[in-house]
Amino acid sequence: MISDGPVAIRKTDLEAAVAAGVIDGVVADRLVAFVETARGAGPSQADEENLRLISSFNDIFVTIGLVLFLGALTYIVSGLGVSASALIIAAASWGLAEVFTRIKRLALPSIVLLVVYSLAAFICIAGWLAPDLGIFAAVNSGGPTLPLAAAGIVTTALVGVHWLRFRVPITIAAGCCALAITAMALAGGFAPELFKAHSGLVTVPLGLAIFGLAMWYDMSDRHRLTRRTDIAFWLHLLAAPMIVHPIVAELTTLGNMTPRDAGLILALFVVLSIVALVADRRALLVSSLIYLGYAAYTLISKADWGSSTYAFAVLMVGAIVLLLSVAWRPLRRLVLELVPGKIRGLVPEPA
Repeated sequence: MISDGPVAIRKTDLEAAVAAGVIDGVVADRLVAFVETARGAGPSQADEENLRLISSFNDIFVTIGLVLFLGALTYIVSGLGVSASALIIAAASWGLAEVFTRIKRLALPSIVLLVVYSLAAFICIAGWLAPDLGIFAAVNSGGPTLPLAAAGIVTTALVGVHWLRFRVPITIAAGCCALAITAMALAGGFAPELFKAHSGLVTVPLGLAIFGLAMWYDMSDRHRLTRRTDIAFWLHLLAAPMIVHPIVAELTTLGNMTPRDAGLILALFVVLSIVALVADRRALLVSSLIYLGYAAYTLISKADWGSSTYAFAVLMVGAIVLLLSVAWRPLRRLVLELVPGKIRGLVPEPA
């Protein structure tokens, strides 16, 4: 019998119920969202951008064991050939996921196993389709190849099967990454010279498409309560470098950056910061920090501070990150006041 008093059900209880087949994962997500909304889950929780990565030290402990086990297994089977050894690693990752993802529901080990499985699957297929060129045929031959595209398609399908079985949030990003590799390989195969000179014509639209998918997940969970927010986080983390790097490469000369180039990078960082504030996604800024540091170094070097230039550049980047961290909420409130109400209704409310 259940009394009228409060019944505390932890998130781990729901995850265990999903693993045992008592409740469906989608239903569990909806239940969490309903309960939190009914209890008045405010915008402050969404603003924290929570990410389920480590629930206890056991996650770290198991991850260390997985790295040691899979690393040693890779070394042992490496003599069997590229495709065969990668197939064994992929199979081992799947088997370990049956325990640590499906039964134990450990977040960090699940992420590691998915990444290893995806990479091993891609290497296995690419090595089988192009054994003479090697796994990284695109690099060795000077441009992407059709075998690489085929490997991306097959990997996407295999990652999709993994999603149906385990529902690890990063899986969607892994599948998008495989599809992006396919698109880039096809572009490089049909127009190698154009792709080599202007790869951003392909990667930027792909990055924007992935960013759009991430925003779709975010808009479906404005309070950041369900698994969809984790899916969106990894998609944002994938999309950002695909957008930022080609733009920086087109606008600047990275090997010999001028103050003008540094100014363009700073302007790009400001634009990305505004987008990140509106979307309430700090992950969008991570990929631009390296370029920000490079720009800071270029500007500071003009002051001729000698060996301290590198340190001051890093200091500047660190200070900007800390300032954004401290002032995130007031800055976000200020930015959201300047955007149309229709957009404000699609993103998390300001805290």
